[in-house]
Amino acid sequence: MSSSIPDNPVSSSSKRECRCLPLVIVEGFLGRTGTTIWGDFQRYLGWECNDCRREVIFSSTGPVSSLHDRACELYYSLVGGIVDYGEEHSRIHGHARYGRTYSEGLYPGWSTEKPLHFLGHSVGGLTIVKLQHLLKYGHFGPCAHPDMIRSVNSISSPFRGTQVVYVLGERTDDAPRIRPFSWGSLLSKAVHLISFMSPLLPETFDLHTESRAMSYHETSFVSLLKQLWKSDWAESKDATPYDVTFESAEERESTSEGTVNPRTFYRSHATYITDVTKDSNIHSPPAFLLFLTPLFFMAQAIASFDFSSLKHAPSFLRPLLGASVDIEHGLLTEVSTNDLRANDGVVPVFSQWHPRSCSTTNCQHSKSKSSPVPGIWYVEELPHTHHLSLVPLWTSSSGQRRYWIKLGRWLREVESHCT
Repeated sequence: MSSSIPDNPVSSSSKRECRCLPLVIVEGFLGRTGTTIWGDFQRYLGWECNDCRREVIFSSTGPVSSLHDRACELYYSLVGGIVDYGEEHSRIHGHARYGRTYSEGLYPGWSTEKPLHFLGHSVGGLTIVKLQHLLKYGHFGPCAHPDMIRSVNSISSPFRGTQVVYVLGERTDDAPRIRPFSWGSLLSKAVHLISFMSPLLPETFDLHTESRAMSYHETSFVSLLKQLWKSDWAESKDATPYDVTFESAEERESTSEGTVNPRTFYRSHATYITDVTKDSNIHSPPAFLLFLTPLFFMAQAIASFDFSSLKHAPSFLRPLLGASVDIEHGLLTEVSTNDLRANDGVVPVFSQWHPRSCSTTNCQHSKSKSSPVPGIWYVEELPHTHHLSLVPLWTSSSGQRRYWIKLGRWLREVESHCT
């Protein structure tokens, strides 16, 4: 392949049988755009695939649902049926066990014989990992199996948490409580207002909150006012904001969530836009990021975050915070201070690598020229790249075109390995 990235890729004139498996895309927090802004990436995804256009499925998950609830919604949106969050989970977190009904799944034949590739952006990557964990432990019944996921690709996913959730309002001393008048508090109020009015709003504003009875059909105006004062959803452990705290990441890892499946292929792209300034060790975003003002200021806040403010510092951060550690128990020691500070405006680099520490994960942190191998988590770091550079907003940049061409090639290598 030439090193240049084509503006208008065309397939070779030769033809061969297409054996491409569908690719399921799982969007991140507040993601509800689908093909609206993702653009025509498919022609680059199939650039080298000789007259083939791989099927791409945009999954249906709640934009603000917790990882557990998103994983359940993802599963049933694919196979069809009534979303079942599980009896125990629903009881513990105080919402209905069942959600919406998918009369027809997006891929009803999903099985170990007809597996799927998955791509997750941001929280979408964590959702896929949670789904495979639930598949492994029988949440969806005996017929569901983790081998149904052929490959996992992630972009900018906060597998091990992110400072930005504390910057926006999560309390460092008492998560999942939220600081009043913070951005997180304002967001929770917006979620309640949109959910309350959802029967009257376009589908774009569908937040999948029916299991929590938040619309005016199911709750009173007085109840709404109480939730606007203190949100049972936002200040619970069954919400996305808490899921991306360091504390929650450690809780997930303690249950073996994120352990690689020996027959699944894994790859992550860790993005960062900050760099160390001259004559200092301070990470800063470039000035041009001011055009995306929220990302600029969040990148600064992540780089300067005071980790000593965390009341319950997770074990994988303690080596960097000066606490005594027991290396014999596999606590993370390979993360440098730079990896904690370098970020893409939303997530620090080290958190984007993969779930769990390198000492407990079979991982490879370098560009590999060999064919991918199942059970190994491949990590590629992308400098000069912010949280929204690759997806979801399509600008047809050389970086985006290069990413999708390389992804298409990698998926075909995976499929060749399995034939």
